[in-house]
Amino acid sequence: MPTLYRLNPAAPAIAAHFSARAGKDPWAGGTIAPHTFAPVITSGREEVAGPRPDIEPPRRLIPRLWGVPPPPSAGDPSRLVLTVRNSGSPFWMGNLKNSEFRCLVPASAFMAWGRNDPATGRRRQHWFAPADQAMGDQPLFAMAGVWKDSEIASFALLTCEPNALLREAGIERMPVILPADPRAWTTWLRGEWKRAEPLIAPYSSGMMRDLAAS
Repeated sequence: MPTLYRLNPAAPAIAAHFSARAGKDPWAGGTIAPHTFAPVITSGREEVAGPRPDIEPPRRLIPRLWGVPPPPSAGDPSRLVLTVRNSGSPFWMGNLKNSEFRCLVPASAFMAWGRNDPATGRRRQHWFAPADQAMGDQPLFAMAGVWKDSEIASFALLTCEPNALLREAGIERMPVILPADPRAWTTWLRGEWKRAEPLIAPYSSGMMRDLAAS
């Protein structure tokens, strides 16, 4: 499961890459940790009531908190939910079926903890990025996300089974990385659930690289 991710470009470059409006997003590049704000891209109308128009509204880059408030049954409201492990869960299904609640989460790399290093007994930290997605000389890709209505604008990352590269490192879940094809981004942001759901799949290990392990 990703516990950190990096997003190196600043907001204007991210918005241009994904054909979105940067607005006043202050992002200047850096590392995103749980319970902190990060830019996400939406194609919904969070503040506009009424039926959704057939014409795609402008994509917007907006800051949201990484971590969604848990259901009341969880007991501890402070333990924010970072990832979606089961897309069929009633807690998520209503939002996932309504495409306005889906979002793109831009990233340059993500971190996950692997198995213990036999020499030190400590878990190894791995940073991964797609090898086939880049903006200039650096990676920039989109992870699949979903947001929920709450007092704080927040989002969670979709996860899936790991590919062979992550499985070899001892990692049990990986974020859903969307293909570089802009049509895939549109499907996640606008498509019916029966078209968007197949995008929840491991990214090809042959098109990923382990940037560093320690």
